[in-house]
Amino acid sequence: MLLLLVSFSAFSQIIKPPVWTSRIEPANPTVGEEVILIFEADIPAGWYVYGTSFDPDLGPLLTELKLDLSDQYQIEGRLNEVGAKTKYDDTWEGDITYFMKKGVFQQKLILKSTSGQLKGTLEYQMCTDLTGQCINYEEDILVDFKAQPNVSAPAEKVVESPKIESQEPEASIQEDDQESPFTSVDTEETTEIDSTSQVSENNAAGASSEPTKFELTSPEESSLLGFMVLAFLAGLAALLTPCVFPMIPMTVSFFTGRASSKASGIRNAFIYGFSIIAIYTVAGTAVAAIQGPEFANWLATHWVPNLFFFGIFIFFALAFLGLFEINLPSSFVNKVDAKAEKGGLMGIFFMAFTLVLVSFSCTGPIVGSILISSAGGELLKPILGMFSFSLAFAIPFTLFAIFPEWMNRLPKSGGWLNSVKVVLGFLELALAFKFLSIADLVYHWGILDRDIFLVIWIVIFSALGLYLLGKIRLPHDSKMESIGVPRLLLALITFMFVVYMIPGLWGAPLKYLSGYLPPLTTQNFKLGESSSEVDGAYILDEPVKYGDILEIPHGIKGYFDYDQAMRAAKKANKPLLIDFTGHGCVNCRKMEENVWVDPEVLKRLKEDFVMVALYIDERTELPESEWFTSDYDGKVKKTLGKQNADFQITEFENNAQPYYVILDHNGELLASPRAYDTDIQAFIDFLDGAKGEFGKRK
Repeated sequence: MLLLLVSFSAFSQIIKPPVWTSRIEPANPTVGEEVILIFEADIPAGWYVYGTSFDPDLGPLLTELKLDLSDQYQIEGRLNEVGAKTKYDDTWEGDITYFMKKGVFQQKLILKSTSGQLKGTLEYQMCTDLTGQCINYEEDILVDFKAQPNVSAPAEKVVESPKIESQEPEASIQEDDQESPFTSVDTEETTEIDSTSQVSENNAAGASSEPTKFELTSPEESSLLGFMVLAFLAGLAALLTPCVFPMIPMTVSFFTGRASSKASGIRNAFIYGFSIIAIYTVAGTAVAAIQGPEFANWLATHWVPNLFFFGIFIFFALAFLGLFEINLPSSFVNKVDAKAEKGGLMGIFFMAFTLVLVSFSCTGPIVGSILISSAGGELLKPILGMFSFSLAFAIPFTLFAIFPEWMNRLPKSGGWLNSVKVVLGFLELALAFKFLSIADLVYHWGILDRDIFLVIWIVIFSALGLYLLGKIRLPHDSKMESIGVPRLLLALITFMFVVYMIPGLWGAPLKYLSGYLPPLTTQNFKLGESSSEVDGAYILDEPVKYGDILEIPHGIKGYFDYDQAMRAAKKANKPLLIDFTGHGCVNCRKMEENVWVDPEVLKRLKEDFVMVALYIDERTELPESEWFTSDYDGKVKKTLGKQNADFQITEFENNAQPYYVILDHNGELLASPRAYDTDIQAFIDFLDGAKGEFGKRK
């Protein structure tokens, strides 16, 4: 399970190589004049680059510029840092200088030619404390220059340093506007550097002041094999999602009695498995090329696919219960019999396609995390990732497809096969309402609140228990004089499940069903709800944006707009806790009902932080004045959910939910963000660590 959790975290990262710009000042130099070659680095969030002015024998590698000797220019001194931060590092037992977000370096030169090229290498070390990684870079540099002829003797001239936003060195990292890379990270989390090294060609800038851009990227950090292993683990994890489970009985029912021999059954099962792999790999890669994870989110939360899946499951459930038989027209059957091989393959492929479509509403976020690596133009990585994911996903279903052949070899007396079909029908009927619930939550229809959902399930599973006891008979059932012990035990388990659900009608959390049920915020009645759960006022004396349609569970007074929440955090002098969540997010509900409900956690959430819940699948369309075009994918973001999703991706390089981020009042991270993890003590440590760091910066 730990490996599976690691896989979720690994997939959630969007890889960015460091990007540098270079320019020469003054923009129109004269031959013989002293100029400054300036390098500015946009450093990936969560990473830091060492400077140039500390003891080179201390341990970390200094940033060095090594220019080739040439008669076109003269090198004056060494590379200098501008505005680097300073801190005593306990590991190296000395003062080091470093940059976060942006680094600025300068090299003085005297130009001796009217045109030429600056050639050399830039060597530096970039590290992150998230994973303890340090990467050494050595990249070629090629910068063109032009200079005016020297028509008179050059006068003494002092070249002013370019105007750069002041970043005074600090003696202590605990000041409000500074941040240590050794105690916390910047506004985004990055655990992996792009393995594709690419250096863009420099423009012949001449006398232009436009900066020359070039990218410096890291050596390959992780092999494709390692990435495929993580994708395979994610595929196994996806089997535990509630949208995948209903496909198991559908698969068993589809293949029961389908093959005429064991060999034929095994062949059909492998065709089924290969079809799943092919569909996921081809369709998934196509989705990445077209719209990527945004389409996956649409499929998981939009009312059209969810109502379609709801209808499909109701249709199959009624058929399994015996209302009607799913039979093809006899004329068509005769044609299929004439071409049995072709018809069989098409039917198996269609069943595999149905599996992919239905399960995608739960596997979409996982798949989207894999596909998002293609946003930078990668093709091989998402294809191999999708292949590995679908391989793990297909293996169990292939075994389930083989299993019906073993069932056919068992004695068929007593009509037990029809009983199995009816039981599966009850399960299909219950699970169909999960899809209706997602659409209801996202679009705020209010027709399937938590208590209504529980009533439906209690009635369905009560009927299932009575059926197992022989108190209900359906079409095609054989008359029973008695029931077997296995059937009795299954009936008892069913009634235990019903009894477990009943307290939920009065607000019991029902932790084991938190991923399937609507959130507690939709509960209309909670027995014995204490005043402490609902009392309390909002910090800002103004309406809570979107508070009329959204709510945070467990009586937590929070916000749903980042800017408003940040203002509240500053006024309350508390850290800001961002909860990236979703209406259709199963793991979000599990965190809320298994972790947040803990008294120690809930006390901290209510008292120590200002919380903002950012729903990434909220469909509320915003006024046109609030629309913006994303820098990430170039698309116009019109809804609240799409803007929240874009904010999570661009600012924190993550697209998985739930995702918890704690910031200070400058928008700087107070602790490494956390994803889905139901370890209560670990979550408490996460909250306490961020609170402690906030106290140091005040």
